[in-house]
Amino acid sequence: MLSHFRNAALTDFTKSENRESFMEALAKIESQLGKTHSLVIGGKKVFTKETFTSHNPSNPSQVIGAFSKAGVKEAKRALEAATKAFGEWSSWPVKRRAKLLFDVADIMRARRHEFSAAMVLETGKPWIEADADTAEGIDFCDYYARLALDLQGKTQPVTQIPTERAQLFYIPLGAGAVIPPWNFPFAILVGMTVGAVVAGNTVVLKPASDSPFVGRLAFDVLVEAGMPPGVVNFLPGPGSTAGEELVTNPKTRFITFTGSKEVGLGIVDKASKIAKGQIWIKRVMAEMGGKDTMVIDETADINAAAKASSAAAFGYAGQKCSACSRLIVHAKIYNRFMTELLKHAKKIKVGDPRSFDTSMGPVINRQSLAKCRKYLQIGKREGKLILGGNVIKQKGGYFLEPTIFEDIKPGARMEQEEIFGPILTVMKFNGSFEDMIKLANATEYGLTGSVYSGDRDRINYAKRHFHAGNLYINRKCTGALVGVHPFGGFNMSGTDAKAGGRDYLLLLTQAKSISEQF
Repeated sequence: MLSHFRNAALTDFTKSENRESFMEALAKIESQLGKTHSLVIGGKKVFTKETFTSHNPSNPSQVIGAFSKAGVKEAKRALEAATKAFGEWSSWPVKRRAKLLFDVADIMRARRHEFSAAMVLETGKPWIEADADTAEGIDFCDYYARLALDLQGKTQPVTQIPTERAQLFYIPLGAGAVIPPWNFPFAILVGMTVGAVVAGNTVVLKPASDSPFVGRLAFDVLVEAGMPPGVVNFLPGPGSTAGEELVTNPKTRFITFTGSKEVGLGIVDKASKIAKGQIWIKRVMAEMGGKDTMVIDETADINAAAKASSAAAFGYAGQKCSACSRLIVHAKIYNRFMTELLKHAKKIKVGDPRSFDTSMGPVINRQSLAKCRKYLQIGKREGKLILGGNVIKQKGGYFLEPTIFEDIKPGARMEQEEIFGPILTVMKFNGSFEDMIKLANATEYGLTGSVYSGDRDRINYAKRHFHAGNLYINRKCTGALVGVHPFGGFNMSGTDAKAGGRDYLLLLTQAKSISEQF
């Protein structure tokens, strides 16, 4: 009998044996760097004349690997391979597809530190953040496999009448495009991919250009576990060519995307247009970021709120779509709260995440650092810099200090625009709790939010009126767990697909109703 789903435990790095094991994994992954990697289409390796290179953001002179660059021609071939594989794969019994996912999870558990080490090197994640990313990828496999068994393993309940036998069950959509982000290069990539395939679909996987090596490691696990050729096709390449073809091609049945609002809206727009030969409406699941807010009222536990705010703002250098980038703090506790917040933020050690002592690594690339520097100048015009604001020069890496601005006014660019870096804006608020929530809602986004309060009536008010897809009470706004916190946002944060929730596979299937009259 299948056990109940349980989230994978995080690694306890206070134990020396776990630290030693992780260091061994880092050395093993470093020994594999610098190679040239192919596309994989229909189970066959495809090398292209053009390649692109992935670098370590902590030390850009270190080449992670060279990757064949897919274009329009390769994207078409990959969709043809996925379409061809769909017939057989969709006919696999759901128990067999779920068993494959359980096998994938077992392989990931056995090699867990290797995937985490790859993220440390390719995306600058500190050990603890990378370990949590890997654990989440394992969770997606275990959770979606169980969900598929529940959803597709039996007909769903419908009302019966005396003269007919009615049935309803879920069938897969077809061949689709999976376009994951670089900031959760393992967890989100794995979740989007295995969710699609366990539901019976086939996939063209286009990993983010800043994290193709992690994507290749995940793809190789699928192959190792026995994924048939063409069910998942590995297609690194630029969004402007390969990505565009995947979105607009008439063979594409669905697109799952996580990334920026601008790219996501472009996908929604292009996918809505019917191409020649297309006989379906493409389904798009898009998660597009946020401008996430934590509200701290005058009844809050100040120490707990300050510690959580620092962790939510500066974990993974603020490069989470759920990261706290706006703080609304009541004037009555503002000075005491800010003293505690600065205390926690000043403890953050910035540096190369290969060292376990590092608590915050670099931003992902040169363009991201340049964007952060632009917002540093905007912040100095719109408010007061009270912490950080300096680029740290270390091996040419893209390091920025944890940065806090205060005296930011509602409507300012700093409190409205997504920055995606370790920059936090703080607003002192002297008014009602209801108005604090109104201010929290005053952006075009609606992904995550958090409220710290000791007042039960206010907490209940926030539950009703704080318009975020994921709302947390008296805890930080980052760190969603598969199955516990189904993840997805409102408004310009996306289509609220709720990854890691019971509804997710429904979006990757279609309901078929059959009734036989006697």
